[in-house]
Amino acid sequence: MVYLRPSALVEQAHALDWPALFEERARSARDYRLQRFYRAGLPAPDTPLAQVPFVAMDFETTGLDVKKDAIVSIGLVPFSLQRIRCKEAAHWIVNPHKPMVEETVVLHHITHSEVKEAPDLLLVLDDLLAALAGRVVVVHYRRIEQVFFAAALKARLNEDIRFPVIDTMELETRFHPRRLNLWDRLRRRKPASIRLANSRERYHLPYYAPHHALTDALATAELLQAQVAHHYTPETPLSELWL
Repeated sequence: MVYLRPSALVEQAHALDWPALFEERARSARDYRLQRFYRAGLPAPDTPLAQVPFVAMDFETTGLDVKKDAIVSIGLVPFSLQRIRCKEAAHWIVNPHKPMVEETVVLHHITHSEVKEAPDLLLVLDDLLAALAGRVVVVHYRRIEQVFFAAALKARLNEDIRFPVIDTMELETRFHPRRLNLWDRLRRRKPASIRLANSRERYHLPYYAPHHALTDALATAELLQAQVAHHYTPETPLSELWL
């Protein structure tokens, strides 16, 4: 996992009253698809995790610089703590209208001919937002999904999108801090890896080949289920996890 520079969009997430923001955005959004998304609302912050409808989301992109790169594929997997709804999963390849560098093609294996024939993001936006509406989005490293999605809509609609996420990578940093104490440093111990595959391995989840948006979304859904089972309870309020 390569880290992006923090953005104001992400760094302010902790301070937001998400239900209130959704109510305000439902009134102020100009695009009908965004109006419909915000009007669907969110579960209340005190909702027990066992009652929360989730959707795992993963993007593959042409690169990691939101100023010059763009989304090339999207994977969605709806789930709850009890069940993963594979039949309702979705995957789209979209035209980024940006050049794809060789390094990213090697990672996600999406070819130039595939993206050339793929639809623009706007043509799948209705279905995408319908799948997200009313659910809490779960990602592994939110600086991809939150920031790239907002930038993509800003470029097309002249308005961005805001939504809370549960970030399974951020949860792993709670359990495995990146900064070691003095004793661990003296013993030359290394911080635990919080990459998706390494995080799953700690919970004895199976290995999945990375860098396919749908597979990574499934992997993220399973990881959250495992994290909650090990570190929280079904009664834990949503507000303890979302950002």
